[in-house]
This record gives sequence, C-alpha cells and structure tokens, in this order.
Amino acid sequence: MAATATQVVLDTQAAEFRLPATDGKAYALDDVAGEKGTVVVFICNHCPYVKAVIDRMVADARVLISEGVGFAAICSNDAATYPEDSFENMKRFAKAHDFPFPYLHDETQTVARAYGAVCTPDFFGYNADRKLKYRGRLDEGRTTPPRAGVPRELVEAMRAIATTGVAPADQKASIGCSIKWKDA
Repeated sequence: MAATATQVVLDTQAAEFRLPATDGKAYALDDVAGEKGTVVVFICNHCPYVKAVIDRMVADARVLISEGVGFAAICSNDAATYPEDSFENMKRFAKAHDFPFPYLHDETQTVARAYGAVCTPDFFGYNADRKLKYRGRLDEGRTTPPRAGVPRELVEAMRAIATTGVAPADQKASIGCSIKWKDA
C-alpha cells in the first residue's frame, strides 16, 4: 500500500543511532554525517517505488557525497514478514546497485520511529548542525522515470542547505510503500 511521508517539524535535531551495515561495520550518525549536511533515507529491497528510483538515488548520492554531504540508507522493515528485506538480501541489494554509502539495518525499528519515517523511500535532509531542513522526495519520478529536465529535488535542496542554510520552501512529500512494522 502506498504511503505519503508525513509532515515533520523542520529544525528537529537528527536522532542518534548506531546500526550494523551491509559492509560488516557498524555506523553511528557521526560516522555518516557530512561536513556540509547529511541525508538519511529509509528504503527497503522489495518496494517498487525504491526499485524505480534506486539507480537515480545512488547517482545523486555520489554527487552529494562528492560535495561534502553525508549519506546513509536504512532498512527498517520487518524481515520476518517480508523476507526479501532480510539483512542477507540487503547485502545483495547494496552490492547489485553499488551503494557508495552505508546501508544500515534497523532490526528493532527504533531508528525509523525516532525519525518519524513512514514510507520507502523517505528522505530526511539535515544541515551541518544536524537540523532537519528537507523532508521531500528524490524527484518527481515515482514508479516510472521522471520527465527529462525536471529538477533533481533532493540534490538541489541539499546544495541550497549546504551553501545558504536554507532549504526550498516547496518540499513535495515522498510517496512509497509503507514501512512494514512489526506487531507491537
């Protein structure tokens, strides 16, 4: 079922975390934060919305990383109910798409809850002080590629945040599959 990212309060401080990654290491927020800002995105392996944007997201992450913006992806889905999102499958997914950033496993779902993540993909863009400035989408593409020449919304927002400290006022929410929560 498709879900839309909920509104969150801009200027909220990024939640701290320490999670295992598909590369065999564990990463904290300090480890993934960039000098000019940080993107934390919640994704999974099976979502058609993620599959449709993953290669553009990886390309945009490479651009942002080269410009001093940190980047990390987190999978918080319940792998018992959705085995395609298991940690082993996360490793395969990250390798298949040549992730230049850590792909983190939030098995307890506490990080997704702390961030207020609701869908995959769900983008959170922070400034250098780790204050939330962007809660939007990658671009206008959903399950199909965007039209030629449309803005690269995440890249443009993070560039603005890195250089001026101000994000675009018009932030369009991400749409994707709902996070697959474990039973309470």
